[in-house]
Amino acid sequence: MEQNNNHRLMSHTTTVAVKVDGGIILGTESQATMGYLVASDTAPKILQITDHTAMTISGSVADAQQLINSVRAIAKLEALDKGRDLTVKAISRLTSSILFRNRMFPLIAMLIVGGVDEEGSHVYMLDPLGSMLEEEDFTATGSGSVVAYGVLEDEYRKGMTIEDGKQLVMRAVNAARRRDIASGGSIQIAVIDSKGVKISKEELA
Repeated sequence: MEQNNNHRLMSHTTTVAVKVDGGIILGTESQATMGYLVASDTAPKILQITDHTAMTISGSVADAQQLINSVRAIAKLEALDKGRDLTVKAISRLTSSILFRNRMFPLIAMLIVGGVDEEGSHVYMLDPLGSMLEEEDFTATGSGSVVAYGVLEDEYRKGMTIEDGKQLVMRAVNAARRRDIASGGSIQIAVIDSKGVKISKEELA
């Protein structure tokens, strides 16, 4: 029987990441849909992996959650074995390998990995087949990414402060909420720096 994807809980979404001076800002909105039904407007789409690394998710909620659970567990075991957390690149490669191994029956998940380690601040984008690209300054995924990119391309500047980066990410996500029917709910922000990962719900003033 053909599967009806309208009944799958999806996070079509808008996710954004920017590099700032001393860290990374991740941002998303919080709407999850089942076909034309808004199933939730409080879905968490930024998930912490280690003390200094987090991921944004878009696509199938179940696929993304199971993938992140696996990455978290492996990263924790590796940290216990090595005596330190994995680098952002190592976590991205681990995630990429899991996606690639499942390429015949792909996990429907588009991910952004952001974090800070001894080598600096890093942002990686991963697709459902395991492609992994490190981004220079910023990136966006999901159904509202085209709208978000318009804001990012126009307003991003190298060396932005954490607060300026937060405001830019919120403007990008908010623009997508206004123009993309699959994006909605509140804005979720993660600030990642040498102190760790801080995830919060934010709104533009």
